[in-house]
This record gives sequence, structure tokens and C-alpha cells, in this order.
Amino acid sequence: MGQRKPIANKTILIVEDEAILRFDLVDFFEHAGWRVFEATNAESAIELLDRHREIGAVLTDVNMPGSMDGLALAHHVRGRYPPTVLFVVSGNMPLDSEDLPVRTAFMPKPFDPHRLLRELEAASL
Repeated sequence: MGQRKPIANKTILIVEDEAILRFDLVDFFEHAGWRVFEATNAESAIELLDRHREIGAVLTDVNMPGSMDGLALAHHVRGRYPPTVLFVVSGNMPLDSEDLPVRTAFMPKPFDPHRLLRELEAASL
């Protein structure tokens, strides 16, 4: 538990319940050379994280179906896998930095995937 490979391996988990946005992000990151896992809720995301320890970054929406929202998922990931790079996005609610786990970035929707990619790659250095 806890140790992950550096994000330099370019592996990301996208947790988004809106299918069109998720497909667009998966396509964007795959074309940028990243290995992409995808989940539609926090429960599925946790299963993927537990099975694929190579995941170095997680992008999660705040609002999702299920018993855990994206903010709770981000706190779970930070506690269980501290080195993971975390990005939380939301189109409905602005978040204060106090709401986010430490070392977690917030981006309001809609966001520029190119900016997100630059920030992820900067985090991998």
C-alpha cells in the first residue's frame, strides 16, 4: 500500500460519469501518449487503483453517482496512495483549497485539456 511508480510512466485514471466528456478525455490522453484507465464512479476507480498500481495520476469530477463523490475519492486516494497526482474538476461547484486534499489541483469545467496535460507533465518532473 502507498508506493506508486512516478507519473513519468504517463498513466492516468479518468473518473467521469459523463460519457462524452470521458471519451473525449480518454482519446485526448491516448493521442498524447498516455495509458488511460477510465471509471464512471468512485467505487470502480478504487478497484482500478488497487489492481493497477502503476496509475500515477487521477482526474476526477466532483459530482458522480454512487456512495462516494469525487472529493471523497480524492481524499481516499491521497490517504492510500500519497504520491498520486490528483486533479479535481467540477462544472457545478467551486471548491476552496481547504476542501481539497493536500497537493490536489482544482480545475473548473469546462477546462482546456492542453492546459491539464501541461500541468500533469510538469508534475511528473
